[in-house]
Amino acid sequence: MADGPLSDLLVLDLTRALAGPHAAMMLGDLGARVIKVESPAGDDSRGWGPPFLGEGEDRESTYFMSANRNKESLVLDLKSDADKDVLARLVERADVLMENFRTGVLDRLGFPVSRLHELNPGLIVLSITGFGHDGPEASRSGYDQIAQGEGGLMSITGTEQPTKVGVPIADLVAGMYGAYGVLAALHERTSTGRGRVVRTSLLAGMVGVHAYQGTRWTVGGEVPGLAGDHHPSISPYGMFATASAPIQIACGSENLWRALCAALGWDPAEPGFATNALRVANRPALTERMEGLFADQPAEHWLALLSDAGVPSGKVRSMDDVYTWDQALSQGLLLEVSHATKGDLKLPGSPIRFDDNPYSGGRETHLAPPTLGQHDESIREWLDS
Repeated sequence: MADGPLSDLLVLDLTRALAGPHAAMMLGDLGARVIKVESPAGDDSRGWGPPFLGEGEDRESTYFMSANRNKESLVLDLKSDADKDVLARLVERADVLMENFRTGVLDRLGFPVSRLHELNPGLIVLSITGFGHDGPEASRSGYDQIAQGEGGLMSITGTEQPTKVGVPIADLVAGMYGAYGVLAALHERTSTGRGRVVRTSLLAGMVGVHAYQGTRWTVGGEVPGLAGDHHPSISPYGMFATASAPIQIACGSENLWRALCAALGWDPAEPGFATNALRVANRPALTERMEGLFADQPAEHWLALLSDAGVPSGKVRSMDDVYTWDQALSQGLLLEVSHATKGDLKLPGSPIRFDDNPYSGGRETHLAPPTLGQHDESIREWLDS
């Protein structure tokens, strides 16, 4: 049905909202056949908006569209024995099943892991929860903004007070780690023939991306604070105002500091700024000096100057600017798909490309996010064939 490196896989996506759907979409982008199993009410995110495309009962959520390309939609009422039987038949054929129910819900629906593996011993099960499937707070619901706070990310984001990231990063990262774990389990299955359960959570995802901010505490014993628009350990490395718009500069080495100074006509050995440690300690004074100079010319002037000097720098682009930028387009980061009811649409593309394949995700054709139950008939016919 689809091309791409995972085109021999069948994924059952029982998830809703964002973390699980994002994980399933990642596999779909790489060619897997993904059947999204929805309740009669549909994925919660179908109702999340505005903005919507269309009006009334025919409207489609742009939020839903962000995480459900390259999928088919099948409606099943898992309180119905007949529909439970359909799910069981799908499980027998599947390679992966993804779910993000609260712990115990899948068991109560009649599909504990033991039964799933009775139906299909090679099945990989991905379970994404809010705070983990066990432990003292396993029963808590998982919502992105809460996880951003509980997982420490908000405590290092912002300038004057803790701030959430502009996308649901806890959901997205959990989905990425989930897809990563699934691929590892699929690789293991090639030698064992057995499936296994892969678990992750929004909390785990947040801790997983702490990077050097985590080791500042675990190794260095230092509690990080708000990072703002500047790197806490490197200077100058951050956002600076100009006469027209802010620009970003990243001097990640002493060579780059010297190149910046040459471009600006400064002495790189000036007292107070001669080493990175001094520049970090004196960051407010350095920032004030740089922005005082930058106030004389617009952003484009400084970006051209810095580019000629080999100093990493860039614009702070708006979303409309990103999706019309020649460089982004050259990387396959904008897809054109044909939606069942809304016609031709443009969607963000897969971030993965392969060296012998120019297509986003390695597949030549991509599917638009499905309408609710769009593939009910075709999937049931395929099961009966």
